[in-house]
Amino acid sequence: MIRLLTASRLRMYLARMKIQRFVLVALAISFVSVATIAQEPVVGVTGAEADALFTSKNPRLNTNKQAAYHIMKDLLEANHWDEANKWLTEAYHQHNPNVTSGLAPVVKYFESARKPTPVPEHLTKTRIVAVVAEGDLVIVVTPRELTDPRDPSKKYTTSWFDMWRFKDGKADEHWDGATIAPLRTN
Repeated sequence: MIRLLTASRLRMYLARMKIQRFVLVALAISFVSVATIAQEPVVGVTGAEADALFTSKNPRLNTNKQAAYHIMKDLLEANHWDEANKWLTEAYHQHNPNVTSGLAPVVKYFESARKPTPVPEHLTKTRIVAVVAEGDLVIVVTPRELTDPRDPSKKYTTSWFDMWRFKDGKADEHWDGATIAPLRTN
């Protein structure tokens, strides 16, 4: 039996397809950067060059990219979590297994681990590889340096990603490649 899609079902189907395609792009970027013997290092840019990646000619995408920019610069780089409500919704759905969902738990998590520093004019510490926006999603790719498990005296680089879904100019949902952190021992 052939089933006709209503307009609302078609929109839901297309929205799911966009998210699936976006996640597949993120995974492809991660898999391409897996360390190999002849690996080229993953590099990124800082300063005005990085800032330029957080812009778009499309007004909606630009708004979302600018919010992602402030999350990266003001919150993650400068640790001004007292201003998190400018960029994150109250519900802030978190898919990182180490952080509880909700604005208050996210703020508490980061404030307990880091002290604020002056907000820089440009991204200065965080190197940016790429910023991709489509619909209500923004993905930011950054380099990550890790210890080579085959030879702990060596390091290698790979790609890390943060992806946010935006609602009314604020991040409402977050994904990244985090795994459960090991227990801290004193």
